[in-house]
Parts: sequence; C-alpha cells; structure tokens
Amino acid sequence: MIAHGKDIKVFCGNSNPKLAQDICSLMGTKLGDSEVKRFADGEASVSIYETVRGSDVFVVQSTCKPVNDHLMEMLVMIDALRRASAGRITAVIPYFGYARQDRKAKARDPISAKLVANMITAAGADRVLTMDLHAAQIQGFFDIPVDNMLGNPIFVDYYAKKFGERCDDMVVVSPDVGSVARARAFAQKLHMQLAIVDKRRQKANQCEVMNVIGDVEGKDCILFDDMVDTAGSLCNAAKAIVEVGGAKHVYACASHGVLSGPAIDRINNSDITELALLDTIPAIEAGLSDKIKYLTVAPMFSEAIERIFQEVSVSKLFR
Repeated sequence: MIAHGKDIKVFCGNSNPKLAQDICSLMGTKLGDSEVKRFADGEASVSIYETVRGSDVFVVQSTCKPVNDHLMEMLVMIDALRRASAGRITAVIPYFGYARQDRKAKARDPISAKLVANMITAAGADRVLTMDLHAAQIQGFFDIPVDNMLGNPIFVDYYAKKFGERCDDMVVVSPDVGSVARARAFAQKLHMQLAIVDKRRQKANQCEVMNVIGDVEGKDCILFDDMVDTAGSLCNAAKAIVEVGGAKHVYACASHGVLSGPAIDRINNSDITELALLDTIPAIEAGLSDKIKYLTVAPMFSEAIERIFQEVSVSKLFR
C-alpha cells in the first residue's frame, strides 16, 4: 500500500449508480469505465476497462437490498482493483448493511457486522468512507481507517431553510429511547426542544403503551432517526405524538430509507406530513408516495473524497 495515489478514479457497482455519477459530476471527473454483471448461476463478474495502476481508487457501493448481491459486487471489485495494482482503494459505502447485527443479543448470535468488516479488509480495501452507521462502535470492527460521516448537517440545513424562525417553537422527537443521543445532537443544532416516545408493555401479552416524554402539545414536531426499514416504529411514534401528545404537525427524517415490506403503505397512511430521506439508498419509484422527499449526499461525499485524496482533514464534515 502507498500513502497516496497519483490521481482519483471513481468506480461503482449496481447499487446506486446515480449517486456515484452525481459525485463525479461535482468533482469534475468521469465515472470509471467498468462493468458489473452476473453469470448464469448468479456469480458476480467484474470487468475494469481502464488502467488503475498507482491511482487513488474509490468504489461507491451501498450494501442495500439485495444486500448480499451488492456486498459481493463490492468485494469482487475491490479484489479486481487490488490485483490491478491500484495505489489505494477506499470503499465508499453510503449505507452499510448488516450494521444492526453489531452485538450478541441472545445466545449463539453472530456478530455479522464484524464479519462484513473482516471481508472488506481481506478483499483489499485500505480505508472505508461511510455515513451514519447504525452503531458507531462498528468503526472499531475494522483494522483500517474508517470515516463515518453524519447526515444531520444536511437535515439541519434543510429544516433551517424550510422553517426559519419557526424552529424556536418546534420540537425534535426521538422515536425510541435508543435514538435519544442522535436526536439531542440534532435538536441542539436547530435550537429546538427535545421529546422522547417511550413504548413499554405493562404486562406480558399486553399491547405496547406509548407515552410521550416532553411537551409537544400544539407544536410542529420533527421525528429524527437513522433509518426507516418497515416504518412501524416511525409511524407508531407519529401516531403517539398526535394522539397522546397533541402535536399539530409531524415531520420526519432519516438518513437511510430502506423501506422494506409495508413501509410505503404505512407512511402514506400515517400522521406524517413529510418524510425526508437521504439518497444513500436509491429513491423509490416516482408516484409511490407524495410524502417522501429525498436530499442528496453527493456534495458531502465528493468533498470527503477530494479531502482524502489531498491528505487533508475530513473532520469538518463530522460537525
């Protein structure tokens, strides 16, 4: 491994080509000439059609659904670049799949996030650039440098422009106790109050009771989380804010819109006025939901890539 490549080259798999193209456009470079396809039996096949010898190579690939296919594409591409004598390889993973499997929740559980970290390192990556890991300690699973950027500056900028001086009378709501630290940091930047949705079962086999800790009555609220998967927790929290807390309007935002199973139907039928997501995962088809709005992460990733290449600090992007 060398400390610095002679030039920047950006490649991508099939998970989020639009984001990779947007990053390249902002950097004033073209996307690397490559092809990722499948053999008849489903094996991933990678072809790199330009020289990468001595270059600083960035592989843009979210490990979103189908997670295993996109993960394997990234690993095979990294291996191909390493064998082609790339100077340095950075795995740019806007959404890191398997991040929720970061500990043993019960006996004989795997720690799959650690396994994926080992696979990325073994494939030949020299560093990782990602955003809003579900569990920050996953950075420690890697034996290579990891830059875990935060999506909340994008949301802070969006809501500051959207609501302006109204921000002082709004409340940021954490949808569960586990997201309190993340929501508190977001609320402080927007100078908003903080509330928490607490859900608990009073007795076994009884329905969960939703309580709202904090004053949201008559106020506009922003639900803040790191990802939306099936949207059950988010939509239930929105219902509690309105029906139990007496909130006026509920907005929501999350870095990663996984949107599995019934998620879109739940969002469309929920009390949420608007759900803002980042494009770390490709946007859903137009027309499926009028409530979902996407904000781009391309400027943040393009600046991070340029800073990594120039060997200057990227800590500015974490604030």
